[in-house]
Amino acid sequence: MIIVRNEKLIKRNAQIGKYSGIISIAILGGGMYLSFRYQDQIMYSLVALIVGFTLSQVGIFYSNRFGRSPRPDQELDNALKGLDDQYALYHYESPVTHLLVGPAGIWILFPYVQKGKIIFDEKKGRWKKIGGNFYLKFFAQDSIGNPAQEINSGIKRLHKGLGKIPDYEIPVIKSALVFTNELAEVDADNAPYPTLHARQLKKVIRKEAKGDTALPIHSLKTVQDFLGLAPLN
Repeated sequence: MIIVRNEKLIKRNAQIGKYSGIISIAILGGGMYLSFRYQDQIMYSLVALIVGFTLSQVGIFYSNRFGRSPRPDQELDNALKGLDDQYALYHYESPVTHLLVGPAGIWILFPYVQKGKIIFDEKKGRWKKIGGNFYLKFFAQDSIGNPAQEINSGIKRLHKGLGKIPDYEIPVIKSALVFTNELAEVDADNAPYPTLHARQLKKVIRKEAKGDTALPIHSLKTVQDFLGLAPLN
């Protein structure tokens, strides 16, 4: 499998996560100092609290995706290790964040690090995680969010990007939610999009490559040539 990764972007975003966290701590500390030292200047303390909290959320967001090891892109690399070089896996080098192009088709991959039991609630039409850390849920760091909206948005962006290829009929774009945490238990066969553990991903991809929606060699080469098989620096 060919892996195309934007290392420059990853390094930059890891730095954003690191320094946002450090600066947020300093601002929150300064706000606390002001609240005790100058009690008549409560407005400045509130501003510091808001700015510090916002920066802390930015720091957590970027650190979770770019500062930890293994990162989500590395988790996908490991999950798909062993696929042959007809497959190209793009990280931050296409109109979507993680894209797999190969005989199994064109796949937008959405990695999730949440642990616990993952289900799809058909009545509410959304994915849910049972259990988890209350603190992380409160600060929206343990939430699955709205995958359907993310998938629809990703498909539109990719369609727009691939639409620039002359005389190319874009095939069906597939999507999958991939849970990478070893402690995740995925039970969502009823979901509208494949929702699975990273351990199952390669098996699904290989099965799709033998199905009716397999992508012809000339079609996958057209997409890979358009996106390139080397990082854009």
